[in-house]
Amino acid sequence: MRLGDFPEMFSLARGIRRHLVFRLGPTNSGKTHEALEALMEARSGVYLAPLRLLAMEVRDRLMNAGIPCNLVTGEERVMVPGAQHTACTVEMMDPTMEVRVAVLDEIQMLQDEQRGWAWTAALVGVPARTLFVCGDASVLRPCERLVRSMEETMELEFTERKTPLEVMPYPVEPPRATGKQGRHEAPWRGRKDRQREAQGVSKGDAVVAFTRKDVLTLSARYRAQGWKVATIYGALAPEVRRTESERFSQGEADVLVATDAIGMGLNLPIRRVLFSTVHKFDGRSMRALNATEVRQIAGRAGRYGLYPKGYVGAMDKQDLNHIRTQLQSDAPSVDLRLPIAPSPEHVQALASLLDNNNIGAVLQYFAQKVASDSPLFQTAGLKDAIELGFCVDRLAPKLELREKFTFACAPVSVDKDTELDYFKRCLSAYVAQRPMALPPAPSWLKSASPSRLEDAELLSKQISLYAWFSMKFPQVFDQGPWLPEVRSQVSRFIERSLLHQSGFGQTSREAFGTPSPGRR
Repeated sequence: MRLGDFPEMFSLARGIRRHLVFRLGPTNSGKTHEALEALMEARSGVYLAPLRLLAMEVRDRLMNAGIPCNLVTGEERVMVPGAQHTACTVEMMDPTMEVRVAVLDEIQMLQDEQRGWAWTAALVGVPARTLFVCGDASVLRPCERLVRSMEETMELEFTERKTPLEVMPYPVEPPRATGKQGRHEAPWRGRKDRQREAQGVSKGDAVVAFTRKDVLTLSARYRAQGWKVATIYGALAPEVRRTESERFSQGEADVLVATDAIGMGLNLPIRRVLFSTVHKFDGRSMRALNATEVRQIAGRAGRYGLYPKGYVGAMDKQDLNHIRTQLQSDAPSVDLRLPIAPSPEHVQALASLLDNNNIGAVLQYFAQKVASDSPLFQTAGLKDAIELGFCVDRLAPKLELREKFTFACAPVSVDKDTELDYFKRCLSAYVAQRPMALPPAPSWLKSASPSRLEDAELLSKQISLYAWFSMKFPQVFDQGPWLPEVRSQVSRFIERSLLHQSGFGQTSREAFGTPSPGRR
């Protein structure tokens, strides 16, 4: 098995004369906007999104412009008769559908341990005459090597921010658990105004935290001060995140409190980005944000056309200094081999070679033992898929290998017992070939009780997984037509609950203090 031959798996892409246009630069530089304009002018095209939410947004943009556009994600296929354009998540790239123009967004996701393989496959395999590659310039070096090896043409366009970004001179006062703090309107006239604004949030601010609990706690505190607050974090369904984004964009909410999800392509009218902390848990340890992360998040401030300048601040002097240092540092550049995940053909070949039908063992062998002498590619880590694979082997040993592979690729957080339990129920139903119903709608969905917010988030995750399985195995997961109605009920409940939830008492900083400088 030669990973260096990976590009040859995409025969249609290799058979056309592709031209790649790299539009690289910071947020708020218009790099993706101009690529989308080219997509809309083309006779046919595809937008490859990092998030289902962004695929939905781009699809709406094309439809509103009178351009029929399909929507294809792991959870749905909305096909429009006669459409020559498609907005899809990166994982759903179709290597058999030739188009005039493709846009591959957030190319720096090549560095992502779990999903980077999808960007490799799209970069190598999307059959487009012109491929716009947008994102951060940090991964340019391996991309250039790849394009040269495929003997394709390319051009580079580096974009600059359209509005200046300024680090605030003073920390912003954090919201306290008790007591009243006054509201501040949003003029940005001079130094005295900025000093006054440092006392707290202003209309148009986005406050960034890195845990669900911190986001909900800060949101509750700002609401207690009289602010109207929009809330965004990863556990929310895309439909809810979209509604919350619209509330902020349309002025229905004064302040946005969010995780770093706002750094991924969401176009929001943010004047100031305020970091509640500059430390996050990355799955292994608590660490300080690096330069790429600070740039990606802070760059959302000062949306072009709305504000003459963007501001970035923090709620702690040390944090503010860290932000300033990261923004002043040289743009980081990574030199990595591009990750590759196994195809069904890879899996079948390895299973035959190993004389082993256990998908967990096959995926583990691929990730750990398949040697690559290619300077371009490496095997992806596949940690979650391997763990799911062993689970499938244990509970459904008699399934065909291709079926096991599909289940091992399911979008499940293996460290969440509740998600894993529902996955096992779905697997059991498939093994028995017993039609499985959607999760039942609980009676509390008709209320607005914030005490059920976490339950509603779990229910939303279950609905999303059911939707994913309904696309793969519709004969068992046969209630796909009812998905939009059920999903809407759950999303509306979550939106109501967000307006009333009271947070969790202390933020992470208040509970555990600020990490020592040595951990920065």
